Amino acid sequence: MTSIKIAFRRFAIVTVSLPLYSFMFCVIWSLLYDFKSSTATHCHVRNYLPSISAAIGGFTPQLYIWRVGIGLHAAPRFVVIFMYFTFYRECLLKRKLWQRLGILTCCLHAVENVSLIGLTYISSSDNYPAHEKLFITFMLSSSSYMLLSCILPRLAFVRKLSDLERRSLKTKSFLITINVSALLGACYFFMRHNWYCETGMYTLFALCEYIAVLTNMGFHMTACWDFANYQLRIYSNRIDISKTLDFDELYFSLFGHAVSSFHLREYNREDWPITSYNSAATGI
Repeated sequence: MTSIKIAFRRFAIVTVSLPLYSFMFCVIWSLLYDFKSSTATHCHVRNYLPSISAAIGGFTPQLYIWRVGIGLHAAPRFVVIFMYFTFYRECLLKRKLWQRLGILTCCLHAVENVSLIGLTYISSSDNYPAHEKLFITFMLSSSSYMLLSCILPRLAFVRKLSDLERRSLKTKSFLITINVSALLGACYFFMRHNWYCETGMYTLFALCEYIAVLTNMGFHMTACWDFANYQLRIYSNRIDISKTLDFDELYFSLFGHAVSSFHLREYNREDWPITSYNSAATGI
């Protein structure tokens, strides 16, 4: 059996970079090539920045770039959720309250990820009621997840935090403060824009949206410090059909790990082997 090791830090950077660079591309492209259309509102006043919904969902190729970036980053996010589930189960006090809050934190993380996928692929023009509900779900689950992630290490860990974990917690606390402030600011400027149609209010709303999105990405990036000494391993098993005579053994080798593996047929004139790739996340 052979294996490929990937440092979790590298894994996390790639995962967060997918939505980050997709977001940056969409905003910059909209400013360069769709400025007038992406900044237009019902008030017909001058604005200088497109909202996120206009930048990522109103025009092409921005729509496709954003969907690809979110789609590719979604599966690795579930790996991180599972790692946090194990992390909290081991590090939190064994009282039911804290253990259940740890599970709730991971569930909120999963709901945030799923609702983000829904927001990405169901635009407001396609189905506004569904898009609106997904947006509210995303905001509530995201804010609740970040809040619990800051509370649990302070109150319910069975051990002292490492230096990197303390840095992670400090950064999380800073980012959630900025994130909530940006969300409140976005709500204020959005309502003021709709009520008074003042020049620049929609631009400030869009800026607050950007800050909220970027701080959310930064919050998830702190997983690099929480799992600084972890690695992901990809295992590979080679099965040679020409040397496998027992049908039961062959069947189990091919299909016994169907839940956690995928199979790639490699045809060779000499031995016609089948190579199976199993993936798992383990801590070192």
